Amino acid sequence: MHSLEGVTRSDQYRALGLSTFAFTVCFAVWTIFSIIGVRIKGELGLSDTQFGLLVATPVLTGSVSRIFLGVWTEQFGGRIMFPLQMIITAICVWLLTSVHSYEVFLLAALGLGLAGGSFIIGVAYVSQWFEKEKQGTALGIFGAGNVGAAVTNFVAPFLVVAVGWEGTARVYAIVLALTAVLFYLLSKDDPSQTDRKKTGAKVVSAADQLAPLKKLQVWRFATYYFFVFGAFVALASFLPRYYTGAYGLELTTAGIFAGLYSLPGSVFRALGGWMSDKWGARFVMYFTFIVSLICLFLLSYPETSYVINGIEGPIEFTFGLGVFAFVSVTVVLGFVMSLGKAAVYKHIPVYYPYHVGAVGGLVGMIGGLGGFFLPIAFGILLDWTGVWTAPFMLLFLIVAVSTIWMHVAIRRMERRRHPELQAETDLSDLPEEPLEGPDGPAGVDKYP
Repeated sequence: MHSLEGVTRSDQYRALGLSTFAFTVCFAVWTIFSIIGVRIKGELGLSDTQFGLLVATPVLTGSVSRIFLGVWTEQFGGRIMFPLQMIITAICVWLLTSVHSYEVFLLAALGLGLAGGSFIIGVAYVSQWFEKEKQGTALGIFGAGNVGAAVTNFVAPFLVVAVGWEGTARVYAIVLALTAVLFYLLSKDDPSQTDRKKTGAKVVSAADQLAPLKKLQVWRFATYYFFVFGAFVALASFLPRYYTGAYGLELTTAGIFAGLYSLPGSVFRALGGWMSDKWGARFVMYFTFIVSLICLFLLSYPETSYVINGIEGPIEFTFGLGVFAFVSVTVVLGFVMSLGKAAVYKHIPVYYPYHVGAVGGLVGMIGGLGGFFLPIAFGILLDWTGVWTAPFMLLFLIVAVSTIWMHVAIRRMERRRHPELQAETDLSDLPEEPLEGPDGPAGVDKYP
């Protein structure tokens, strides 16, 4: 591990504050299609599947680029990579306003998607500034930059009404470029880069950085992130469309309700980091998955009418979530997903302190791919089934599989650590001595 000698609290707070602000701006840009895409959908007459692909395309670039950006950040430092990524993205966002066909929109969206790669740059940069026991909290605070999705959901609809979607894109491009300049002027090289310059050490090769990706554990972490982050991005983009379609709301109202989901799904990531530092990431992941299963069951249940043959004749009733109940459940879902995002990334600098960029990049890439494939799957499900709640049924299935895999992996690990209990079939968990009875210890023959 690199030395933090000479690093002050002021340096740590500066790195964390600048990175969080830059990530917030980048994330707001990354999810811009959730709002302007609704207008583009109307102008081009797109189907739900085409709209889902348009919304998901920036996520593809932001996902795939993470593994490369993570390696490059380990090699060249976040102070260089963060501004460079933001300037390139700002140019792509500005050029978006000159596009008029669906196919070219998809190409422009690929460039805009680089904004999503900012996450792994920030993770690799911020983790270098903090001690191991504080990295979970620090990365949780940084990850709260996901609130950029809420910023877009709250602000962009009013910008679209005021200046059109083209003007909205230009405003976003200008803000992103200014953020890049400010970050470079105010930030410092991270401690590992400073040490490397002092010692003249060579840059770690990409092959060495990518070596841990052979471990199944890394891919298991990535699967968790496919839901807690990928589904978060997908829902942040999908919910405005859901509210306007399923409940017939205006775009501005739909944006506010979607923002109510995105806000706790972002700002409480810092709490998730603190909880992971205090009680462990395993506890936080169990809590996230169990509550998510409950929420997704409620969200996925379509409005249904029932007729029961009662004693005195048929009894009719309906079940379905009204708009305010639906919004409330999404707020709870967003909250626990924010905790889960922090818990996943708590593992990485602890297990792989010298490969944060590569491992974090892969985990972020898989999670981001969830944000790419899920909106497309949502659109396909809506076109095929005609049931508005079908996307939530898919998410319920994903969480159920992830929960089972995590639990099985944990139980296997416990059996490896306590081989003497593998043959035990009478007692569950990790038993203490059986309770004593009036005639002496219970099971004295079996437990001498």
